[in-house]
Amino acid sequence: MEELYQKLKELIGLTLGEWETFKVKLVRKEFDAKTTVTKAGNVAHHLYFVSKGLMRTYHLQAGKEMNTYFACDAQFIATFSSFITQTASFETLEAMEDTQVYELSHQALIELYEMSPKFEKLGRILAEQNYLCVLDRTLTLQTKTAREKYLSFIKNYDQKIVQCVPQHMIATFLGIAPESLSRVRKQILIS
Repeated sequence: MEELYQKLKELIGLTLGEWETFKVKLVRKEFDAKTTVTKAGNVAHHLYFVSKGLMRTYHLQAGKEMNTYFACDAQFIATFSSFITQTASFETLEAMEDTQVYELSHQALIELYEMSPKFEKLGRILAEQNYLCVLDRTLTLQTKTAREKYLSFIKNYDQKIVQCVPQHMIATFLGIAPESLSRVRKQILIS
């Protein structure tokens, strides 16, 4: 929990008193590997801070899982569009390995917004980061070669994600065929 406090202190200048208010709203949870946390079609009522573990969001396209986001230690994750709008999610949120999280409900976040502008700032920062992530992914998918996509991925994503996420999941995340990703990885190792 100390890691989350430090992150919030860095992001929004959270005081110890504000932290005390915030942490009583949190619920510590553990998910086994392959646990579905939010199922597509359900409303995402919670935002998660990953204390330890690895999670992903994905949606189905013609029966195939298309990965949209990965998060590991000290990162936030949710099916964000559902969480923000409190409408049915088009994505599924899953623990990829045994994962420990701190869960914050949508209702608790709204209550925090009403208590302090710092918590509103947290919501704005998370929304901005999510928007920039989506924009970067869109531009990457539309403008970069398979090699450039993979190089950008290994440069910009946490090493735990790069090393632990199976290659076929990385391929769908990057919008390339698994065979193409395998070829790109071989070319990079050779060069």
